[in-house]
Amino acid sequence: MSVCINHIWEKFSGPLKNFIRKRIPNEQDVDDVLQEVFLKIHANIENLSDDQKMYAWIYRITRNAIADYYRRIEKSVDLLESPEDLAIGHDEDINQNVEIAACLKSMIDSLPEKYKEAVLLTEFQNLTQKELSERMGLSLSGAKSRVQRGREKLKEMLLGCCHLEFDRLGNVIDYKHKSSGCKYC
Repeated sequence: MSVCINHIWEKFSGPLKNFIRKRIPNEQDVDDVLQEVFLKIHANIENLSDDQKMYAWIYRITRNAIADYYRRIEKSVDLLESPEDLAIGHDEDINQNVEIAACLKSMIDSLPEKYKEAVLLTEFQNLTQKELSERMGLSLSGAKSRVQRGREKLKEMLLGCCHLEFDRLGNVIDYKHKSSGCKYC
């Protein structure tokens, strides 16, 4: 492969920095992640067999570096000693999971009442499905079915609204609205 790392830097450094900046709040961390991305590109460029796939390959490296950054943040937060320090974590507005959670709240609110209640009680108030069945006067299989249907309806709404990209741990690392007219987001 005859790709020059300097050419890649010139072509991708600006767009990649903007891409990272949208996902990481601290400018120094943005620069660190960008540097990490280019180190990985430099170390692995010879493994790229198809120049046509370079764009996707570079952005995959970038998404993985962003996910690694948040994993490091989570580990460092676990090591903090005082509760006051826990409030210093990363900027929640940038976190893709938080943004999608806001859409989910709107989606949950639009569910039919029986599914809305089942999802809220099991997912957010940590009731077991058995406790849900007792509380709502349903059989255990009826409660399980209601929770499952509620989750499925939420999934349909979310996937109908957005294209989601996940990391290996199931965290949302990127999303795009399928249309500008989404009534939930």
